Amino acid sequence: MVTLTEEEKKLPYVKYFYRPLVPAPLGKKVIADGRAADTLQLLPIEERNRFIAGTDTEFLQVGFGIAANGTGFVANTTIMPGVTVNMMNWWFGWHSVTSDLRYKIWDPEDHYYARADNSDYVKDPSVPNNEKTWGVTHDIMEDIGMGPEPLKLHFMNPIDFGYDDSLISTRKCESLVCAIGSGNCPAAMTHKFYSIPGGISFESRFWIGYAYKNNKFIKLVMDGESIPEIVPRALFRHNIKEFANLASILPEVYAEEKDNW
Repeated sequence: MVTLTEEEKKLPYVKYFYRPLVPAPLGKKVIADGRAADTLQLLPIEERNRFIAGTDTEFLQVGFGIAANGTGFVANTTIMPGVTVNMMNWWFGWHSVTSDLRYKIWDPEDHYYARADNSDYVKDPSVPNNEKTWGVTHDIMEDIGMGPEPLKLHFMNPIDFGYDDSLISTRKCESLVCAIGSGNCPAAMTHKFYSIPGGISFESRFWIGYAYKNNKFIKLVMDGESIPEIVPRALFRHNIKEFANLASILPEVYAEEKDNW
């Protein structure tokens, strides 16, 4: 159970911790409880540039599954009214410094803390908001449905992640964050976001069962084996929950806290 310290109870944004969680859309809950997607629907990590280019439309956009090579895959799209690209860039830096409460308000039921290993860099006003995760590791404790587990998210410059620079800052990818997660469930992760009328489209992809070594992705799943289906299913269920709630609070949090690092 996520709890608050006495210090956290005095912070102005604690009100978001007490606010009821916004439920994920019913259609996504049905997907989370249903059958996994067919392997042919899952975008291979080798084709990840198609994701940020927006040319992956024949592949899964919302759901989860197990790829033919045994790795897991999760995709989600969250429409966020009233949110801007800069708000989201700001959020990924802001929530990782100063107080654990910042991560807790994102999902008060499942988020315990997210702590940047280089908070001075994150807080440096000369660092653009879209670069505040580059080269920074977040030490995280969260529960995606199988009990609280520690993990580390090693955020990267998108170019180092293998993304084509010409596809960034375009209509289908105004900005993005990408990371390699290490822990009980190693994975490669990318969130891209771009403006749409009235807000942003926030789109996520997870390739589960990969590490990053010697400037390339390494499949950790042995040939003939596979990630348990419960893993991508649980991650999908958590993802649709946390980002539905973030979409509801971010415009207010940003308006009140954007200058308070």
